[in-house]
Amino acid sequence: MKAFARDNRGNVALATALALPTLLGATGIGIEISHWYRTQRALQNAADSAAVAAATNGTDTYAAEGLAVAARYGFVNGQKNTSITLTNKAPCPAGGSNCYGVTITRSVPLLLSHLVGFSGNVTVEIVKDGKASTTRQTSLQATALALRVPTPRTYCVLALGNDGAKFDDIVVNGGSKSNLTNCGIMSNNDLTCNGSHQIADYADSSSGDPSGCGRAPNRGPVPRIGDPYSHLASNIPLNPCGTYPGEHWTSVPAIPPSGVYTVCGNLTLKADVTIGSRPGNTVIVIYNGQLDTVGHTLRGTDVTIVFAGSNGGGYSHIVTGTNKGGIDISAPKTGPWKGVAIYQAPHLTTGVDITSAGSGPTWNITGLVYLPHASVTFSGAVNKSSSGNSCFSLVVDNLTVNGTGLILSNGSDCMDAGLDLPSYRRGRLVG
Repeated sequence: MKAFARDNRGNVALATALALPTLLGATGIGIEISHWYRTQRALQNAADSAAVAAATNGTDTYAAEGLAVAARYGFVNGQKNTSITLTNKAPCPAGGSNCYGVTITRSVPLLLSHLVGFSGNVTVEIVKDGKASTTRQTSLQATALALRVPTPRTYCVLALGNDGAKFDDIVVNGGSKSNLTNCGIMSNNDLTCNGSHQIADYADSSSGDPSGCGRAPNRGPVPRIGDPYSHLASNIPLNPCGTYPGEHWTSVPAIPPSGVYTVCGNLTLKADVTIGSRPGNTVIVIYNGQLDTVGHTLRGTDVTIVFAGSNGGGYSHIVTGTNKGGIDISAPKTGPWKGVAIYQAPHLTTGVDITSAGSGPTWNITGLVYLPHASVTFSGAVNKSSSGNSCFSLVVDNLTVNGTGLILSNGSDCMDAGLDLPSYRRGRLVG
């Protein structure tokens, strides 16, 4: 009996049994917290990389770019209880709402933490063998903010090279007198200067500058640049035209209070016409037609000319005329079209090519000329408008400048002209 009384092995077993749930719970919560930490770190790495990728992309496809990067980290939107949201209008820590934001959320199953009373923070529906049920899980989330920051490289001429019309998207022939200062030229494919060198401060392409188009030597290859202005198409009003009879101008018609004047069909000048500056600027939208100056000049201050409509049908969406006429316009410095002088809607792919730019008619333009799917040949001169800064920027699919071609622009004047020049930009984390 005394030996039995002294035997406390059962007490130890009982104490162990009583403490076992607590021990298991403590061990379980430790394991679970470690799992949450590793998952949270993976979420944050994916969110950071996706935000930087979206900001670096900076075009209408920023969201697809961010989602693709997140997927490489194992986080796919809609799979494994994962949701990913992206925006290009997130508030920035330093002010403004032009940051790129990424939020990745994933819920993970509970392991042993329920033994200490933790029941998760989200209810998730699961389907097994065709039957749906709900369970409690832990929701983890990571957010990241990135801002597009420009590199020192800005471009007065950008050849997007998206249509595959030419291998060399920029070709300069003969003794061109083009002089682009404080900016460069950029080809998303290749560029060639034949007998004419150093037309810009620097020249960039996917293969560098092997033929010496720029004054800065030994430029290495740079990545392709996305279309920096396609988003402006959202400013184009809906097409109100049922037919396209066109208009003939001998003077400026009455501009609506909105400042947007619509032309259905060709706009033909029958005399020199001047569009004066007005509050809110002036936007001339030409649907399924061209601007034909004939032998006259269209002048204007704070003016944007937009070509819109549909492909095919024999429509031309260009400026045309003779060498006795021209366009002499400066883009607005404020508003939704700030810095933009001429804009072809980015969905237009036919009737967009220009074969005698600067000579028929002459171009005196301050601001951006955006022709994203056009093959453009310059044989004449492009100078600043008579009423604007010495800022000219051209975005095309591909460009040829012949020996008589002359493009003058000073990139440092473009900020005062309201234009943010194309540049190679990178995303930088800011939050």
